[in-house]
Amino acid sequence: MPFGFYIIMAAQFFSSLADNALLVAAIAALIQMAAPDWMTPLLKFFFTVSYVAFAAFVGAFADSMPKGRVMFITNLVKIAGCLLLFFVAWLPAPGEAFYRPVLLAYGVVGLGAAAYSPAKYGILTEYLPHQKLVVANGWIEGLTVASIILGTVLGGVLIDPAVSVCLLAIDLPRIDTGIDSGPEAAILAIIAFYVIAAIFNLYIPRTGVDHRAPSRNPLFLIHEFAHCVRLLWSDKLGQISLATTTLFWGAGATLQFIVIKSFRQCKNSWIRNMGFQLGAR
Repeated sequence: MPFGFYIIMAAQFFSSLADNALLVAAIAALIQMAAPDWMTPLLKFFFTVSYVAFAAFVGAFADSMPKGRVMFITNLVKIAGCLLLFFVAWLPAPGEAFYRPVLLAYGVVGLGAAAYSPAKYGILTEYLPHQKLVVANGWIEGLTVASIILGTVLGGVLIDPAVSVCLLAIDLPRIDTGIDSGPEAAILAIIAFYVIAAIFNLYIPRTGVDHRAPSRNPLFLIHEFAHCVRLLWSDKLGQISLATTTLFWGAGATLQFIVIKSFRQCKNSWIRNMGFQLGAR
């Protein structure tokens, strides 16, 4: 594999690692605010709703400029969502009912992730010869699974009280930052991983492909997307692929929160332990 492929892998790994660590930190922020239990699964909904709502547009956006630039911009969107989440967690007093903006802030991160996905796969077809695409996709998928496991563990570690004490001890001289909780410190630490991913994005090689969006007309993009969806669902192999993928990820997301809830009920401990439970899944 050319060296640029490993840069793409590193960028994908750190971005996905931060995505999954942030979920644990966001759950911890909701617990700190004494949010209702039904709010926790909504984090996943707000993160993934952009994948559906903007499905017709993110592909055209990814094709409108070099994929490395698209990945860089979308990582900046994720950082913006993290900052919103940090300020939402930082502004209210502990236990104050200010948890709904947490969902909206996490949704901004989901928007960045939805726009990031077409670029991370699309660049493989531009950068690598067709005979290497299956192998490259296998590496990307394997690395993504690893980042999901390690990211969940990382999130649990970052909100561990012992680790939180160390993070909170890092302060600016003569400046009171007001950061006094584990979730706030964890969110700031997770931003650093998004920054690392963004730096790798800057070094993704150009492929020399002429990047032009097919159209900027939203109605055209929606019509074209609907046409492509119909073609996929009319193909036998396409039906199996779409149905299996949908059921697999839907069941996985559901199981994730069932494990979280059951673990909290059985152990009645900090959500940090959940990170290690899911990491061993």
